[in-house]
Amino acid sequence: MWKRFVRAIKSLFGAGISAIEDPKLILEQNIRELNDQVPKMNENIATVKASVNLLEKEMNRLKTEYQDLVSKMKAAIQGGRDDIAQNYALRLETVKASLAQTQAQHASAQKAYEKSLEVKKAFMREKDKKISEAKEALRAHERAKWQSKIADTLESFEVAGLDQTHDEMLNRINEQTAKNEARMEIALESVDTEGMKLEEEAEKLRAQDLVNKFKEEMGMFDSNKNKVQDDVENNTQKLKN
Repeated sequence: MWKRFVRAIKSLFGAGISAIEDPKLILEQNIRELNDQVPKMNENIATVKASVNLLEKEMNRLKTEYQDLVSKMKAAIQGGRDDIAQNYALRLETVKASLAQTQAQHASAQKAYEKSLEVKKAFMREKDKKISEAKEALRAHERAKWQSKIADTLESFEVAGLDQTHDEMLNRINEQTAKNEARMEIALESVDTEGMKLEEEAEKLRAQDLVNKFKEEMGMFDSNKNKVQDDVENNTQKLKN
């Protein structure tokens, strides 16, 4: 009896949740959440990469120190100073142990970094797939809404009423279109296009004259003087024609 009651309660809650769930809003929220995870993932990967870089710097420092101690110890032995060489040997042993430990940590951190890149790559591929599916579903949802409206409109059509007004509306639109086209033709005919062209040519001549004056001031005018004069004469002749 109790189990039946629990199942009944669960079914009521499930029906209530399904009723208030909007698939469109949920899919849009899913897209936002998937995109929001990318910056967090990048931040985690950057932290791992920073650890790799720090360990690599420490490893290089220890290698340099190790080589320096080896050189100093050899020099002390060659100089007959075993006491100094002994001190270098103890430090060398400590540095060698630290270097081995740092190398192991660096290798582990490098593997973790490479693994994180693989995880990100797989996540991005899955994210793009899910977002593409969600967007397609949303587009289908919008098409379905539009189709539903069209269906409602078609179902409410009165064919007789449509036929009665169809030709009348076409005639009105055609008349208005013809009037607007006629107004445009009249407006174009009233515009002095020839005068505008002459003004444009005059402006070009004025601009060329200013350029020629600058060239003359710069000492560049003499070599091109004849050509420039010919151009001016040609343009002037065009204006007269």
